[in-house]
Amino acid sequence: MPKTVDKPLLEVIHSGFIGQGPKVDEFEALLGNYFGNKRVITVNAGTSAIQLALRLANVGFGDEVITTPMTCTATNMPILAAGAKIVWADVDKVTGLIDPKSIESKITDKTKAIMMVHFGGFPCQIDEINAIARKHNLKTIEDAAHAMGSKYKGTKIGNHSDFVIFSLQAIKHITTIDGGLLFCNNDKDYDRGILLRWFGIDRNSNRKDFRCEEDISEYGYKFHMNDVSAVIGIEQLKYLDEIIDRHISNQTYYDLNLVDIPGVELIDKPSSVSSTCWIYTFHINKRDLFIKYMDENGIMASRVHERNDIHTAFIESKTSLPNLDEYNATQVSIPVGWWINNKDREYIVEKIRNFSEKYLQ
Repeated sequence: MPKTVDKPLLEVIHSGFIGQGPKVDEFEALLGNYFGNKRVITVNAGTSAIQLALRLANVGFGDEVITTPMTCTATNMPILAAGAKIVWADVDKVTGLIDPKSIESKITDKTKAIMMVHFGGFPCQIDEINAIARKHNLKTIEDAAHAMGSKYKGTKIGNHSDFVIFSLQAIKHITTIDGGLLFCNNDKDYDRGILLRWFGIDRNSNRKDFRCEEDISEYGYKFHMNDVSAVIGIEQLKYLDEIIDRHISNQTYYDLNLVDIPGVELIDKPSSVSSTCWIYTFHINKRDLFIKYMDENGIMASRVHERNDIHTAFIESKTSLPNLDEYNATQVSIPVGWWINNKDREYIVEKIRNFSEKYLQ
């Protein structure tokens, strides 16, 4: 948290206006400029952004949503909350990203939407997935919680699909303590989303009584962001490019220095994508022993997220996913964030080499 946030934060806290107000408007305008998409809706959590996107996609009881289990449960819980059924697609066994071919094989007459997750900040095959969606008249939702600033074919994530969500939770590239963003690709969805995030009430209409005068056409949620969170976001946004540059610098260092280590397989990134690398993921033999070894040397290594399809909450969607089985057996992530300095990353690479020499050769 930058020290420069102290003064504007205290000003908002003591301003007498701490709900959704001018700071939310200012933050949304800045975000629109940064992403190149003015149809941005700030909300109180990335999970709320997903739930709102599902609602705007008219996903409801009895519908099906094709999604990936290789993600945080926050991606998929909102599907259940919408009353829909989760249909798991398999993943690419190297990248862990949802496989377009598997998606198409899972489409039925009940399918309403497709969810893709840019795991670790690595963009999915967006064009292929959107082409499948258009062919079958489906909506697409990008969960870009890990991918702030990532690019696909030269354009920032946030501009390619029907709906794109970001998380501003405590440990993302930037934070508003808790918070989320929803980007829409047309004005109709954006205008409806603005209403639904605040009980369905039109806050901008010319009314004598702010709350009660006009009819509410459909129910909404209390998903809006407040000015306290927004002023933190405004200040954090000033540092976003610096934060992302350091993530990418660390990523590049790993790409160059972990190559050709026995037992280690890196994930190639096609030239069409640019990842801001929220986490750095690769494959390693004897993965669980590796995690223990790194911990003993003061380095956190982790699988980050458990595959969702093992949880009882999702038991009705259980299916065979052989590529995910293979991916999940060896995938691991190491620290890559802005707090990792040159000495840190050199030490991390050294310990990975030492592990390979000791256990994998």
